Amino acid sequence: MSSAASFSNFKVLTFDVVGTLIDFETGVLSAVRRISGKSPAELSDDKIFESYKRGRDKHHERSSEVMFHVYRYLAKELGLQADDASCDVFQLAVLRWGPFPDSVEALKRLRTKFRLVAMTNADRVALSCYAHALGNPFDDTVCADETGVAKPDPEFFAYNKGRQSAFGYKQSDILHVAQSQYHDIGIARKLGYKVCWIERRQGMAGFGGTPAVETLTKPDFHFPTLKALADAAIGPAA
Repeated sequence: MSSAASFSNFKVLTFDVVGTLIDFETGVLSAVRRISGKSPAELSDDKIFESYKRGRDKHHERSSEVMFHVYRYLAKELGLQADDASCDVFQLAVLRWGPFPDSVEALKRLRTKFRLVAMTNADRVALSCYAHALGNPFDDTVCADETGVAKPDPEFFAYNKGRQSAFGYKQSDILHVAQSQYHDIGIARKLGYKVCWIERRQGMAGFGGTPAVETLTKPDFHFPTLKALADAAIGPAA
């Protein structure tokens, strides 16, 4: 079990946002089912996620703009209505994805001790929506609009490393916190960062809405929730 002392060497927590702090899987499933009228018995989570991931691969640009096309791809593949109005509803729903139940409170506690930095493949428009939903907890934010690449590209991490160095922070000061083994944990560990895996899907089969990896990277810290990280790093909430 990790103690607060285990985190004493870190000054900065960098966070993946979508999937770690924002519950995009619930957002995707809820929107598809609301738009299509299909129940889980008629259309499984896995079918939705697999089609969503294929659509996102084909339309990987700015999330505040291309989710319209992602839904059209998904709808056509799954035999759902793919009209413009349905695609518009999905695009708007993406900007309204909500936090996990523990995110806001845990971030508030973590901010009392650490500099909090968002590192997200979302664009600036989407990030502003998610930051607002999270209570605007970040001291700094880095998104795909600025880096010109998306994680797991090492250039994304290089951009943030340079940015944080301008504020006086070294790589050894940083703990990267994320849910995605594919986008974050594997590449961050390879680049020499200490990593904390927030396993949001603990106890659930498969990788859900996140790309699968062949081999899991063992993290330096491992928690099922952000609350558990905050409890370990700061102490339980009063």
